Amino acid sequence: MEIVYERVAGIDVHKRQITVAVRSPGQGTKRRTQVRRFATFYAALREMTAWLVDEGVSHVAMESTGVYWMPVFHALAGPDAVEIVLCNAQHVKNVPGRKTDVKDAQWLAQLMEVGLLRGSFIPPPQIAVIRQLCRYRRTLVEERTREGQRLRKVLEDGGIKLDSVACDVLGVSARAMIRALIAGERDPAVLADLAQRTLRRKIPDLTLALAGRFAAHHGVLCELHLDHIDHLDTMLARLDARIGTAVAPFADACQRLTSIPGIGDHAARAIIGEIGVDMSRFPTAAHLASWAGLCPGNHESAGKHRSGKTRHGNAHLCTILVEAAWATDHTHSRLGSRLRRLKRRMGKKSGPKAAAAVAHTILTIAWHLLAHGGTYTDLGADYYTRREEDPETLAARLKRKIESLGHTVELSPAA
Repeated sequence: MEIVYERVAGIDVHKRQITVAVRSPGQGTKRRTQVRRFATFYAALREMTAWLVDEGVSHVAMESTGVYWMPVFHALAGPDAVEIVLCNAQHVKNVPGRKTDVKDAQWLAQLMEVGLLRGSFIPPPQIAVIRQLCRYRRTLVEERTREGQRLRKVLEDGGIKLDSVACDVLGVSARAMIRALIAGERDPAVLADLAQRTLRRKIPDLTLALAGRFAAHHGVLCELHLDHIDHLDTMLARLDARIGTAVAPFADACQRLTSIPGIGDHAARAIIGEIGVDMSRFPTAAHLASWAGLCPGNHESAGKHRSGKTRHGNAHLCTILVEAAWATDHTHSRLGSRLRRLKRRMGKKSGPKAAAAVAHTILTIAWHLLAHGGTYTDLGADYYTRREEDPETLAARLKRKIESLGHTVELSPAA
């Protein structure tokens, strides 16, 4: 094959060491290969970079191996003019039977020199900061949810059925009752009287729910769970402030994204952290959907389509968008109407498929807003009805559907 890049390098990345293979012109038409190993300490990585620069390497290819590629990438992305191609490990598998570190590095270099590698999307530094902060925020939110579930489990073990009456066990009234239980109060009437505002209407039910076998060790566990939840709330508040500072330069993009139904402030920030604001990296919305893993997969053999299951993509982005899609079910918008329409058409257990389809639509809208500017203008919940049929045709179709169920229908215009 034609050589596209004369001097290239392939790096096989591991936790403690890396193997580097450099391919350069040799005698005549032959290619020369040099292989060296380096530790993954930053000083050794800078030594490797200096060696690559001395060899005149213009392009470096390596796999995205866990988090271990990051120190190597940052060492190469310094002031030295070396272009880095970070590859998906699934796309650059070596020939079976040739699996060694040296062979892997040489294989990457050979693919690189003929231009067969496609680099992954690496966000710029400002976006990478937002991405890390937003991903950690999600981790804290999930941990807070788990801690709340542990608290409910302890209450259930103590015979306290508080969550059967109060919708929020971590609300003001419920916390006051749990704190009283921790302090040693066992009288259900006294505990129920701690209810505030609208929850006071349920005092009779609370009295029944708060009569149990709550013991001292239950109190110790509940106090630990509440303290942990309070600590997580403090961390989330600090993190939100830091994210707000990091996202401030992209306030306009956030505002555009929040105009989409189902997208709130936190979701908009997380989306920017995953895809950035410069859509030139994704030529079309379809490219972005494919990268995110929200487009149907292609699997055709012998003229038969085997499966349309979505491929693996950016799991963090998919989760955000699917949650946003579910949120549209509570809105009077075209996206909400589309979700309900797809669930009716696909069947009872088709919720996840419908949500993935609406998530694809949301991502497409986000690409257009970030690429071309402007804000989202909703087409209305009746968009599909207006687009597909005129009122008389729709009424006739619904009449036939009701009559097929054994009913008689007479249509007359409203006054």
